[in-house]
Amino acid sequence: QVQLVESGGGLVQAGGSLRLSCAASGRASSRYGMGWFRQTPRRDREFVARISRSGVITYYADSVKGRFTISRDNAKNAVYLQMNSLKPEDTAVYYCAADPRPSGTVASFYTSASYDYWGQGTQVTVSS
Repeated sequence: QVQLVESGGGLVQAGGSLRLSCAASGRASSRYGMGWFRQTPRRDREFVARISRSGVITYYADSVKGRFTISRDNAKNAVYLQMNSLKPEDTAVYYCAADPRPSGTVASFYTSASYDYWGQGTQVTVSS
């Protein structure tokens, strides 16, 4: 079992930056692939970014590529999402998620069903 707690959300102007954090606790959290997803009332939960257990391999949604960076610190059991050049369309609740499977297809990394553990979410609002 893994518990995830996000923090760092808030209100920012377009073009600004925020850094989200996800604190993981529980068994072997450093062995999990970790992802960030986001959701708005009008849209289903969508993939944002994923990082491998080692932190070497990352994946991004096209909409955030070049602006967002996912990273992790396994010594601190933490995952981060640095968000730069924020746009109003980035406004959403952002969720941290953990995938306990040791392997999977790249396609599966982009689907919420591949993640067994979720945080409660943190609100990000970007004003124009």
